[in-house]
Amino acid sequence: MTESPIRVMVVDDHAVVRGGLAAFLLAYDDLALVGEASNGAEAVRLSGVFRPDVILMDLVMPEMDGATATRLIREQHPEIRVIALTSFKEDDLVQNVLKAGAIGYLLKNVAADELAAAIRAAHAGRPTLAPEAAEVLIHNATQPRLQPLGHDLTERELDVLALMVTGMNNSEIADKLVVSRSTIKYHVSNILSKLQATSRTEAVAYALQQNLVHYPHEE
Repeated sequence: MTESPIRVMVVDDHAVVRGGLAAFLLAYDDLALVGEASNGAEAVRLSGVFRPDVILMDLVMPEMDGATATRLIREQHPEIRVIALTSFKEDDLVQNVLKAGAIGYLLKNVAADELAAAIRAAHAGRPTLAPEAAEVLIHNATQPRLQPLGHDLTERELDVLALMVTGMNNSEIADKLVVSRSTIKYHVSNILSKLQATSRTEAVAYALQQNLVHYPHEE
């Protein structure tokens, strides 16, 4: 049985960019364009209409910026994954949209196959960060300190973190470790606090960069 294509919505205030992304999506059988929006406010409204799996979100737009739109969409539709797709790599833009709940941050010069792979990864719950964005997160997380972040993670917290890297949500991790969801929620909260991370994506990026856990290899 053939799986349904991943439903993608494109949000950008430039029609040429939206057109280019629409054409890009046509080249992949497992990706499908379900809607477009020209600003953040429109994206928030239409996300409930089109119900995409993944949104490609520009950041600098009139009426409502991409980070604000991402936060509102994630609050209303937590199942929707958002990838920031922008021409900018300033620290505050990276941090704001990831804090808002974006699972990825890519620059518009990304190769087509890399963007397609990022959409698939986001749909599976795995983050994808442009090197420039990862550098911002790592720089902020690795300021000089007596001991590196994560040194005090317990064995159980490392187990949970390793499963977070695979894209599992709290319910899936609870099932895997045979514990309650509230227990996993507690562990995740501790992990974010100990890594001084504001989101799961930031925690995973730091954990991988510092080799606290390793990204699983596909069989």
